[in-house]
Amino acid sequence: MTVFGEPKIDCHCHILDPDRFPYGTDTPYRPAGQEIGTANQMRHVFGTYGIQRALLVQPNSGYGFDNSAMMDAIANSGGRYKGIAVVPLDVDIDRLAELKSNGIVGVAWNLPFHGVPYYLNTAPLLEKLAALDMFVQVQTDEDQLLSVLPLLDRHPVRILIDHCGRPVLANGIQQPGFQAVLALGRSGRAAVKLSGYSKFSRQGHPFEDCWPYVRALVDAFTLDNCLWASDWPFLRAPERVDVGPLLKLVETLFPDAADRRKLFWGTPARLFGFG
Repeated sequence: MTVFGEPKIDCHCHILDPDRFPYGTDTPYRPAGQEIGTANQMRHVFGTYGIQRALLVQPNSGYGFDNSAMMDAIANSGGRYKGIAVVPLDVDIDRLAELKSNGIVGVAWNLPFHGVPYYLNTAPLLEKLAALDMFVQVQTDEDQLLSVLPLLDRHPVRILIDHCGRPVLANGIQQPGFQAVLALGRSGRAAVKLSGYSKFSRQGHPFEDCWPYVRALVDAFTLDNCLWASDWPFLRAPERVDVGPLLKLVETLFPDAADRRKLFWGTPARLFGFG
């Protein structure tokens, strides 16, 4: 069996369907052209590459707090999709519980999009997520994680680190922000998505400058807390990205089929409750 045929759960992809679900009038960015990714298009991509389940992530661009497009895809997936929602910071626990009952496993924090100050007074939200055993998915850039780490440390919420923590490669593996990511991995209270290389690589595919960071993440988190994700349909990608080459890259980085089974299926199935 090739890597394309191996069963997989894609742990980061977006639904962008402005024809059926129009963008908000006040959105700061309106994805268009090759950035559009409907649920129907996603099904064809998944069928081509053996992707059987998915963790959808609500995009800040286009939709903001309107999770309708993602929720529609989840509702019509027969249990194959779950999601990470974007919600107001003062969302009440009943609304979070309702989202959880409809396939949402966590809430996204996007520090590069909103900035650090936006999230500094979110202790009540973290308390609600912890009470419901839901994830806070944290996307950061450079050393932004250091600013919110004390807040995360004070609450027993499940943490999901997005896109390898997006290190600045020029600053090396010892940079404080990436070391904080590795420390979270060693603590056992966080998982990490091995994804988004185009967001921080300086070389482009096959992103060889990212490989030492991937190895450091696997050492710290172990494959029991590492996830594979495509980031389809590659919103704001700085260069052409395709699912096929990303999967071949996994085969290069993880030549052992047992390791790929854990990364592609075992770990995300356990963490997100996929059957």
